[in-house]
Amino acid sequence: MQFKKQDILNALDTITEPGTGKSLVESNAVKNVVVFGKEVIVDVVITNPTLQAKKKTEVEIMKVIHDKVYQKIDVKVNVKAEAPAKSLKVKKANPLPNIKNIVAIASGKGGVGKSTITANLAVSLSKMGFKVGILDADVYGPSMPIMFDVPSAKPLSVMEGDRSKMKPVESYGIKILSLGFFTNANQAVIWRGAMASKALNQLLFDAAWGEIDYLLIDLPPGTGDIHLSIVQAIPVTGAVIVSTPQNIALADAKRGIAMFKQENINVPVLGLVENMSYFTPDELPDNKYYIFGKDGAKHLAEDEETRFLGEIPLVQSIRESGDVGHPISLQENTPLEASFKNIAKNMVAELLKRNNDLPPTEIVRITTMAGCSSN
Repeated sequence: MQFKKQDILNALDTITEPGTGKSLVESNAVKNVVVFGKEVIVDVVITNPTLQAKKKTEVEIMKVIHDKVYQKIDVKVNVKAEAPAKSLKVKKANPLPNIKNIVAIASGKGGVGKSTITANLAVSLSKMGFKVGILDADVYGPSMPIMFDVPSAKPLSVMEGDRSKMKPVESYGIKILSLGFFTNANQAVIWRGAMASKALNQLLFDAAWGEIDYLLIDLPPGTGDIHLSIVQAIPVTGAVIVSTPQNIALADAKRGIAMFKQENINVPVLGLVENMSYFTPDELPDNKYYIFGKDGAKHLAEDEETRFLGEIPLVQSIRESGDVGHPISLQENTPLEASFKNIAKNMVAELLKRNNDLPPTEIVRITTMAGCSSN
């Protein structure tokens, strides 16, 4: 029987390369095919280094050529394994070894109450007995100084070893650093991304954080320079996404999830928090009005196969307490305190699961965030 090199390639195109989802031909794993009469030599390079994958590929190649081309072909297969050339992860020592968990609080869309959630989560964690810090990374709209009633505070300088470092401002037992401590409240911050990133690095690495169980990073809206700078600078343990139930906010939240799930970022998404879930007027305490839609974040969490951490209703006192610098979670034995405590407990449970099941997050080296756009 006469057969050609193309007949062999057509047969190999039906075999999937282990771990890629693409055929051997499509993934360029087939490096060489040589036909000598009834003898065929096939050289293949796969990215899966396991002996099982190499043996499986070799057996499949021999079988498919015999089945689809010619049963009596003498087939010789050479399978090698090489790591992907575009590995973007860079293993480095943790630059913040005294901080046990770093949690990014993010939202694709502005105005969904992300900073409010961050502040009250921090208070709830602190009341549970954890040592908590907040890095206010919303460089263009820092709000933590107001929310913790320290708008005029300035971090002091302390010696740590032979270095002078910033001492975070403390309020209600939470250690806080924010660009709001260094800028005039009446002036707009007009910085390019590189300037903002440099300032954030100073807040992270030139600070005397001390021992911290949970450092919450209040990120700005969107998926831009600041987010990229954070994952390049420190190993983020996990991310929490905040959204309202409305479709336009959920669409942006989905982009935020996609950013963290990108292969070259790979920060586990711990779950979603739905803010402004419903409104209950004081005069009708048994009524719930779903102003922005119902269960939107809950359904998104199901679609993205991540946990729904909890919901917070649209309540005037939450806004008022933030405006006067007294997070609502500081109150005792109220339904809102219980709601935030429940979200904190769920987040901690997901973090424990993440730390048990997954390796530590690595600092990454990337130059673009393909597929994610700033909002």
